[in-house]
Order: sequence, then C-alpha cells, then structure tokens
Amino acid sequence: MAGRKWTILVAFFILLIAMEAAIVSAAQGKDNGNGKDNGGYGQGNGKDNGKNNDKNKDKDKDKNKDKDKDNGKGKDKAPKKKKDESSDYDKLSPLQSGQERGFCKAKNACQYKTLVCPAECSQRKPKKNKHQKGCFMDCSSKCEATCKYRKANCDGYGSLCYDPRFVGGDGVMFYFHGAKGGNFAIVSDNEFQINAHFIGTRPQGRTRDYTWVQALAVMFDSHTLDIAARRVSHWDDNVDTLIVKWNGKLVSIPTDGEAEWRANGEDREVIVERTDDANSVRVTVSGLVEMDIRVRPIGEKENKVHNYQLPSDDAFAHLETQFKFKNLSDSVEGILGQTYRPGYVSTAKKGVAMPMMGGEDKYETRTLYSTTCKLCRFERPTAIVSSEGLIAQY
Repeated sequence: MAGRKWTILVAFFILLIAMEAAIVSAAQGKDNGNGKDNGGYGQGNGKDNGKNNDKNKDKDKDKNKDKDKDNGKGKDKAPKKKKDESSDYDKLSPLQSGQERGFCKAKNACQYKTLVCPAECSQRKPKKNKHQKGCFMDCSSKCEATCKYRKANCDGYGSLCYDPRFVGGDGVMFYFHGAKGGNFAIVSDNEFQINAHFIGTRPQGRTRDYTWVQALAVMFDSHTLDIAARRVSHWDDNVDTLIVKWNGKLVSIPTDGEAEWRANGEDREVIVERTDDANSVRVTVSGLVEMDIRVRPIGEKENKVHNYQLPSDDAFAHLETQFKFKNLSDSVEGILGQTYRPGYVSTAKKGVAMPMMGGEDKYETRTLYSTTCKLCRFERPTAIVSSEGLIAQY
C-alpha cells in the first residue's frame, strides 16, 4: 500500500513539472511566434518573420548603396565635366597661309575630322574684332568652319541692348522698362538663372525711369559669374571698363595670347575671352549659355536726341548683350527666357514704335544675386549658402 502511494506521489510530481514546462513554452510562443505583442506576427514562426527578414535585407542593401556612394562606386558618381560639342577640338598648327585648324574630338559624325578656317577669316580670335570677322569652328553635327563677327548683334535673336530693348527667341522685339536700381530675372530655368541690374535716370516731368542694364549675374550650381560696366564720368574707347567676378572675386582677363580666362565649376567649364582690345568679351558656360557682351556709353548726341537729360559726370556705361542658350526646358521663365517656350505668344503690342512688355512684378528680384521671384524656377543647391550679401552690389 505504501509503495502504491509513493508511485502516485511520483506521478503527480512528474505531472506538475510537465504542466510548468507547458506554461513556459506557451509564454515563449506568445513572445516569439504567434503572439499579438508584435502586431500579431512574432519573430520566430509567425508570418512576419519573412517580412522582417526582407526589411533587414533591404536595410543592408541601402547601407551598401550608401557605402558605394561614399566610395564613388555607386550609380551617383560625380558627373563628367560638360563640354560643348561645337568647341570640342584640339588646336593644330596653322597652314602656311595662316589659316588656323582644329581637330574635332566630339563623339559624333565630325569626330576625328580636321576643320580649316576660311581664307577670309583665317584666325579664330582676330585682334580687331570690330572690323574683322573671326573663324568659328563647329565640331557639332554641323561640322563646319565659318566666319562670324564676335560681337553682340542688337537686332538678332536673344539680344538685350539700349533702353532695354529685347529681341526674343520668337524674333519679336519689345521694350522692358524695369526701374532704376532694380534687379530682374532675364532667364530662370532648372539649371541656371541670369539676373540684370538696371541703372537709370528720371528727368523732370517724366512718369517713368529711363533704364539700362549695368550688370549681369549668371548663377548655376553653386557658382556666380558677374559681368558689369564700371561707372565712369567720361568715356574713352581705349580704357577698359569691364568688371568680371567669379564667386565674388575680381578676375583679370589677359590681353595677349589667347586673351581668355577659364574656370571649372563642378561639371561645367567657364570661359571669358576678349573679342576686342577693351570693353568686349564672349562668355561661355558650357552646356548652358554663350553671351557676346560689350560696354558702351550714352553719347552726347544720343542724350540730346532722346532728351535723357543725363548728368555731365556720368557716361552711363552699360551692357549690350546677345545670348545663345543651350538645352532650355519647355518651362523656362524670365523676361527673355519666356520667349523661348514652345507655343509662346508675345503680349507686346504690335504695330507701335515701342512695343512694351510688362512683368516687373513677376520677375523682380530682391538683389542681383537673389534667385527668388514670383515665377523664378532656379534654386540653389540646399547645401550651398546664398551669395547674397557676400558680393558687392552694383
């Protein structure tokens, strides 16, 4: 009898141990498997196990991508410097006749071909640009060498001259008054913006200012290129009044040799080359814009004819510019930029001597270096501190 009781006690003890083990196992199941504490899906045998593993794999992939970016091995490599196909050539020694040559490198139908300047314009950069055409080598699909004046044509497409008179990308001429001391967006697109600073005067009895463009600021990526006319009391054709600044620092354009200054900004090349002994340059920002610029004054005769009533101690030196844009978007903005949009219809009144274009309120910027206006599109990279206030205002 005693042996039977002992057997029952042992069996009962074993049952208690088994029940305790079952309780512990169930608790672990809730935490790791099928319990609801992890949103209904645990990390062990639950349905979310596969999802979590996928998420972890995705995180690992993202980390690896980030590492590749940091090591320069990812897809987001720094872009190669952009170079215009038209000017992608090596200079060769000239012919005995003096005609300059270029060996094209652009990867198109013109690659590896040699272009020779025509006899009537044997040099790419003639010293006396006002009276002699220069040779223009074009290694794009055109693959030709032609003769062109290297100066602004104030009656050509994309020109900005006089009391600001524009000729738009649509070929329509119009005037834009602006305001004395004002700054306006000439072009604002996804990759760059060009602002202009206006100078002017308002004679007694006039209801508006007479205005001219004194300075241009070309802003792209994190860079700013300034081209401006220095204020002078009396004009002298032989005295250079051009001011060129790169990121706020004054640069000097050589007068001999190639007579050019170059800079590299991220993935773009910038070239400023003299097209005359003084007061005339061609500016190129690869892939964005080419500008022919010259400085000129308001002469006595012009002052009298238009009754500007200018003070005797200011020649009102200003810029005459012709723009050639490259790769503009279909949504480009700006006083001039808008005229390059597909289907654009000019709002300037036709059939009058001075067709006016409004829009001062749409395109006015706070400073020459501000990229903000009602319709401006260009935005500086977020990591770049704005140059406003760092560069002297004209």
